[in-house]
Amino acid sequence: MTNLTTLHISEKERIDFLNSLELLDTLPEDEFDMLTQMASKYLNAPVSLFSLVDGTRQWFKSRVGMDACETPRDISFCAHAIKQPELYVVENADKDPLFANNPLVTAKEKAIKFYTGVPIIIEGKYTIGTLCIIDYKPRVLTDEEKELLKNLGKQIEKLIELRLLNNKAIAQRKELQEQHERLKEFAGVISHDMKMPLANLIITSDILKKKYSAILDNDGINYLDYLKTSSLTLSDYISNILKYYESDGLAKESKTTFDIFELLEEIIEILHVNEQSGIHLPDQNLILHTNKPALEQVLLNLFTNALKYNDKESAEIKVDCYEDTNFYHFSVEDNGKGIAPEKLHLIFNLYETLDIIDKKGNKGHGIGLSMVKKICESLGGTIKVSSKVGKGTRFDFSIAKEQILD
Repeated sequence: MTNLTTLHISEKERIDFLNSLELLDTLPEDEFDMLTQMASKYLNAPVSLFSLVDGTRQWFKSRVGMDACETPRDISFCAHAIKQPELYVVENADKDPLFANNPLVTAKEKAIKFYTGVPIIIEGKYTIGTLCIIDYKPRVLTDEEKELLKNLGKQIEKLIELRLLNNKAIAQRKELQEQHERLKEFAGVISHDMKMPLANLIITSDILKKKYSAILDNDGINYLDYLKTSSLTLSDYISNILKYYESDGLAKESKTTFDIFELLEEIIEILHVNEQSGIHLPDQNLILHTNKPALEQVLLNLFTNALKYNDKESAEIKVDCYEDTNFYHFSVEDNGKGIAPEKLHLIFNLYETLDIIDKKGNKGHGIGLSMVKKICESLGGTIKVSSKVGKGTRFDFSIAKEQILD
């Protein structure tokens, strides 16, 4: 049956769509050549063509047994085939009134006597050309041969539609990347512009409290404390947003060689871990060749959370690591509050806070663990969490190893 949608497509629309595919006047491609070769071989045809019909010509994206890469549209068999719903068959061109005087039929050498073409219809409505076979003697195809040619034509349609989907995905990925870069730039500008006013608020609240504490009542003092706490919270929130977007660049840092003990000792020094906390290093040192700043950021976030949300008298963090052929594997386990089972699947979501309160009574911002997950995945690895309420939480993550050639 004729696809009714194709009847409503104007010639201009058809040609505009054909041009948008960027197939015309391009180099041969194995995927299409394989199908024309199959058509020629299994249908015993000296010529097989994947033809694209534009306004003035038919151009051959793939051809077998044909030297010319195009012919004028006004003498083209395919120009008639694209107007048909399925197969267009000319069994004996000499006896066909439409083609008997065609120069391709009356030629002294390699005169076309037989033609069968199946229209190539994309998205169910745009007929861009044909897959056709040609012979230099009259022929009659069997039903099985006709079905084979139609099936090969459908394969060409699928190849083109897959290309369209791929191009669309690439365009969407590019657009998302551009949006991400704009958002990243916006976050940087906002962070910079808001940091100074917030710092002024924090300093001013301290000055007011010190200078006027004698004449302020308890409510006044509390308001100033609340103003400072809120400003510090917002400042910390903005810093975390900026870190999240900067983590993209962090994951692109070059690889270096270092040992895990060295890295962990640097992190312990940064965190100023007190006597009421203990970080237990792995039993054995491990030499790594990977992105040190990115791994440091992951461990720093996990250690900070383990200390910040710990409700025990002595916070304990146990670190372990090992390697296999393709990955470095790490675990960070604490003895803190733990996470309820129904909330575990939310823990890596951006801005998901889980209503967990730290030692100072503050809620998190839901950014740190999302950033950790993003860094791990950008380094070719994964991260997962397990936890028991009241007992503690364990994070297991991996990063892909750098393959060093001897």
